[in-house]
Amino acid sequence: MNHSRAPRRSVTANAVYGLLNPLPFGFFVAALIFDIIYVRTAGVLWNKGAAWLIVFGLLIAIIPRFVNLAQVWITSRHLARRADKLDFWLNLLAVVAAIFNAFVHSRDAYAVVPTGVWLSACTVILLSIGHIMMAVHSSAAKEFSHE
Repeated sequence: MNHSRAPRRSVTANAVYGLLNPLPFGFFVAALIFDIIYVRTAGVLWNKGAAWLIVFGLLIAIIPRFVNLAQVWITSRHLARRADKLDFWLNLLAVVAAIFNAFVHSRDAYAVVPTGVWLSACTVILLSIGHIMMAVHSSAAKEFSHE
C-alpha cells in the first residue's frame, strides 16, 4: 500500500506571510491618504511622505510576495485554489502599480498630481479586492467544513 502524503505548506512560511502581508497594504493606504491631503493643501511634506510610504510598502511587500509565489506556484501548487492564484495576480498588479507610483512620486512638486493619486488608488483597490476575496473564500471554506 503506497501512502503518498499530500504536500503541506510550511508553518514558518505561513507565519512570515501572515505577519508581513498586511503591512504593505497599510503603507499604501497611508500613501493614498497623504496624496489626497497633498492635492487639497499643496504642502510638499505630504508628497514626500507619500513617496516614502510607497517605498517602504514596496520594500516590505517583497518577502510576502516571494512566499506567496513559492506557495501558490511551486511547493503547494496542487493545494492552491483559484482564489489563491487570483489573489497572487492582484497583488502582483498592485506591486507593479506601486513601482510606477514610486517613479511618479520622484517627480518634483505638483507634477505628481493626478497620476500619483490614481496610481495610489489603483494599488489600494487591487489589494483591497484581493483581501476581500480571500476573506470571503476563507469564511466560505470554514462554513463548509463545519457542516
